[in-house]
Amino acid sequence: MDKPASAAGEPHRQAPAGRSGPRRRPDPPWRERVRKLRLVLFMLAVVVGLPALGLWLANMKFGARSLADLADAATLEAGRKLYAVHCAGCHGAALEGEPNWRERKLSGLRPAPPHNDSGHTWHHPDQMLFGITKFGMVPEKYAPPGYQSDMPAFEGTLTDDEIWTVLAYIASQWSPPHRIHQAGVNRRSTRFR
Repeated sequence: MDKPASAAGEPHRQAPAGRSGPRRRPDPPWRERVRKLRLVLFMLAVVVGLPALGLWLANMKFGARSLADLADAATLEAGRKLYAVHCAGCHGAALEGEPNWRERKLSGLRPAPPHNDSGHTWHHPDQMLFGITKFGMVPEKYAPPGYQSDMPAFEGTLTDDEIWTVLAYIASQWSPPHRIHQAGVNRRSTRFR
């Protein structure tokens, strides 16, 4: 007995036992590539998007009193120039600090620390960094009692706006995770407001 033909002239296929309906054709090879591409794009969006979101949130400052404007290219360029003139001599042109900055010099003073990711500048709130830059390392306010430092006070040398400009340049050189961390430090800081 002949098998019945379908409308297209093809023989009608019976579904395997336990299954109903026609057999599913295997996916074409391009479909798997599209799935992988979607996964890669999603992962890329996560990897790029989360730090970008963090930076956006960090720049909102959550009410922290900071005047360091990381969004303005002209401010950052002015800060770079001021840093080169007033700060790079001690803290390094690439913000790398003096060698062995964690160890005391023969004078008993500490070398200038780095302002890049390898240092600790990003651990401090903006208001403290502003105060240290303007007034120097004042013991009992910005340093332990009796602390001595080579850090000069820039009051009378730089205006408040110029100090904020330099701080914006320094912060712009930190990696996104360090900027996000420092924004949280600003948010939680009440001592220097």
